[in-house]
Amino acid sequence: MRQLSGLDAMFLSLERPNTPLHVGSVVFVDPTTAAEGFTHETVMDVYRNRLHLLPPFRWRLVTTPMGLDHPYWIDDPEFDLEYHVRRIAVPPPGDARTLADIVARIHARPLDRSRPLWETYVIEGMADGMVAIYSKNHHATIDGVSGVDILGVLFDLEPTPPVPGHREAMTGERPPSDAEMLLRSAQGLAKLPGRAGRMAVRAAGALPLLGRMAEQAAPSRMRSRMGEGLLGKPHLQAPPSPFNGTISPHRRWAYASMPLKDIKRLKDAYDCKVNDVVMALTAGALRRWLQRHDALGDQALQAMVPISMRTSAQKGDAGNQVNALIALLPTDVAGVEDRLRSAASSMDVAKGGNAVPASVLRDFTQFASPALAASAARTVARLGWADHMRTPFNVVVSNVPGPPVPLYLGGARMEGIFPVSAIYDGMGLNVTLFSYRDELQFGLVADREMVPDLWEMADDFTAEMAEMAALLDR
Repeated sequence: MRQLSGLDAMFLSLERPNTPLHVGSVVFVDPTTAAEGFTHETVMDVYRNRLHLLPPFRWRLVTTPMGLDHPYWIDDPEFDLEYHVRRIAVPPPGDARTLADIVARIHARPLDRSRPLWETYVIEGMADGMVAIYSKNHHATIDGVSGVDILGVLFDLEPTPPVPGHREAMTGERPPSDAEMLLRSAQGLAKLPGRAGRMAVRAAGALPLLGRMAEQAAPSRMRSRMGEGLLGKPHLQAPPSPFNGTISPHRRWAYASMPLKDIKRLKDAYDCKVNDVVMALTAGALRRWLQRHDALGDQALQAMVPISMRTSAQKGDAGNQVNALIALLPTDVAGVEDRLRSAASSMDVAKGGNAVPASVLRDFTQFASPALAASAARTVARLGWADHMRTPFNVVVSNVPGPPVPLYLGGARMEGIFPVSAIYDGMGLNVTLFSYRDELQFGLVADREMVPDLWEMADDFTAEMAEMAALLDR
C-alpha cells in the first residue's frame, strides 16, 4: 500500500457529482500506417505488454474510516483490462463535431472509485479513416507532465513495436481490513502536530507574498496613495465573466490545431516566451467571443496558469507536482500587437511573485483531512458560492510541451493529440494546449450551458492566430 499525498487526496475530496476531476486526451492514429492492421485488440495488446511499466494503472483506492486520514492505493487484486479499454463507434457523419459530442458526454461521467481510476475508448467510424482514442485518468494520479511520461510508455518512436520482454505476473494486493485502516488512521493523526509545525514555518516565509497579494486587492484609490504602479498585476478577485458560476454536470469539448512555427516566430520577433504568445492568443480569442456576446468588460480577465514542479528525479512518479500562478489575460487590449506585449508583461509580473510557494501548498493539503475537505466542498456547493463570490481567476490556461517527433501506437502513427481537461464551480472554461511535432493542438472544455457555441470559440482561436501571424509579414 502507498498513501496519497495531501494534494492528490484533495483532488478526490473536492469532487462533486457535477465536478469530476479527471483529465484526458483524444489521440488520432492512422490505422493504414500499421503493417499488421490496427484494431481495438491492438490497443489491448499494447496495454497487456506494458501495464507492468504503469503501476498507477493498476492502483485502486482504499479509504480510511470516516475519512480520518488520506486514502491509500493498493494493487487491484481484481484488475480487469477489458473493463478499462472499451470499443465504441462514432455515428454518421463521423466528423469532428460528432466525435466531440461523444467525448464530452463520456468526459462528464465520473470514474468508478471501486476500480483503478482510468478508462480508454477506442473510437471507430471517423469519416477521414482515423481512429480516435479517448483516455481519461483521475487528477489524483497524474498531472500534465506525468501524462506525457505515460505517453512515452504506451507509444513508440518507430512504427515497428519492440518485441515484448519478460514481465512478472501481477497478482494484486489483499485489501486491508477495517481494523488495519483504523490503526493507520490513528498513526496518521499522531503525525498532525508535526505537519502543522512544518506548515506554520513555511507559511511564515510566505507572509510577504500574501501581503503583496492583499495590496493588489486594495481599492484603486488606496493603491494610488501607496504610489504603486500596478500595471499588469492581478487582483484577488477576478472581474465578472460568463465563465464563472456554478456549473452543471454536462460538458462541451472542441479542438483545433495551429502551426507551432508561427508561435515560435512570434516568440523570437517579440523577445518573449511561448507561454506569453499562448496567453496573448487566448486573450484575443476570448475577446472576440466576449464581444460577440456583448460581454466584454473594461477589465482584463485573469487566468490561472498551472506550473509543473516535477524534477528530473521525479520523472515517472505518479501524482501531482504542480503549482499555479495568476496572470492578467489582456482581453481589455484592442490591438493584437499591444495585446502580445501586455501578455508578456503580465506573465513577467506573475512569475515575479504571486504564486503560492509549492511547499506551502503541499503542507496545507497534507494537513487537511479528507473528511474536512469533502465536508467543506459539499457545504460551499450547497450554498452556491460560485454564483455569489468572485474567484481569483476566470479561466484556466495550461500549456503542456509534448514530443517534437512522430509517435506510434501499435504500429499506427499518431497524427494528433488534443487535451480534454477539467472544469469546476467558479471556473467553467478550461483552455489546454499540447505541442506535438510541428503543431500546437488545443482542447477547450466548458460547461454545456455557459458556452453553448464552443466550436465558435475554437474558430476564434484560429482567427486570432491568423491575425497574430500577420504581424510577421509586416
